[in-house]
Amino acid sequence: QVQLVESGGGLVQAGGSLRLSCAASGRGASGRTLNSYNIGWFRQAPGQEREFVAAISWRIGTTSYADSVKGRFTISRDNAKNTVYLQMNSLKPEDTAVYYCAGRSDWAGVADDKRYDYWGQGTQVTVSS
Repeated sequence: QVQLVESGGGLVQAGGSLRLSCAASGRGASGRTLNSYNIGWFRQAPGQEREFVAAISWRIGTTSYADSVKGRFTISRDNAKNTVYLQMNSLKPEDTAVYYCAGRSDWAGVADDKRYDYWGQGTQVTVSS
């Protein structure tokens, strides 16, 4: 079982920055190691559906971003710490949401939350205007 724990959320003013962390541990089905997984960040604002933010291939570092965050957010990983980061700059009030990290074994359809097997508990990000 893969465990994912998010941290780093908080309250920030518009234009500010936050860095979210997703610490991973455990093994997946059939003993798959963490570096064979892909990690995605999603967010969900009150009354809205969960939406894709960014994803990274743990093994080779390929990344994907939602259009709404391109140029402002950066996803990265630290293999030694088994941690994926989401650096969020130039934050806007519309970025306010609960942010979740999630894990899956394949890359195709990386923005589809239904194809992720493991989820963290989420961390709140609030951007004030």
